[in-house]
Amino acid sequence: MSYKIVVITASPNKDGLTAACGSAAEKGFLAAGPDVQVELIDLNSHDVGRCKACGSGYGTCRSEHRCQVKDDFQSLHECLASADAYVLVTPVYWGDLSESMKAFLDRVRRCEATAREASRLAGKPCIGVAAAGGSGNGTITCLLNMQQFFGHVRSEIFDLITVTRKSRVYKLHAIEDAAQAMVRYMQQRTEQVQPR
Repeated sequence: MSYKIVVITASPNKDGLTAACGSAAEKGFLAAGPDVQVELIDLNSHDVGRCKACGSGYGTCRSEHRCQVKDDFQSLHECLASADAYVLVTPVYWGDLSESMKAFLDRVRRCEATAREASRLAGKPCIGVAAAGGSGNGTITCLLNMQQFFGHVRSEIFDLITVTRKSRVYKLHAIEDAAQAMVRYMQQRTEQVQPR
């Protein structure tokens, strides 16, 4: 069985710590075998505006589980929803996710969390990475916010990883290892449900 995995990064710095973490995840998935297809998405290269809280607070996100604000969100949301697993990598700004990641996840949450058990992200293994390039502070609160998103859309957390400038070298290896381990987990899960 083949697996489609999406890695989403959200930093304007193309050569920074966040980009390196995204590349490490991609490398780990590709090393897991030929049956893994990886798509690496840089959110800052796309036009994704903030949630408009349409109508009286909700628009088509509640009734139809799609956002009515037209920009690059629709194609990115569909890409994420059609994946078998995903990774979110964000820089840490003020102890939180980057603005581009927050904007994207706020809109995904509106569409998927309102679907409850029918969320298209339900049960999908995911990894969250918080990359702090400055002081190294704020990674835990950043991951807490990411963890809440995963819970709201009912994804299955495989790992939550903090990275700082000081821990960069060994944490990039840890991200690669986590990616490979997540593929093995998915393979084992698939084998358990296959008829004998």
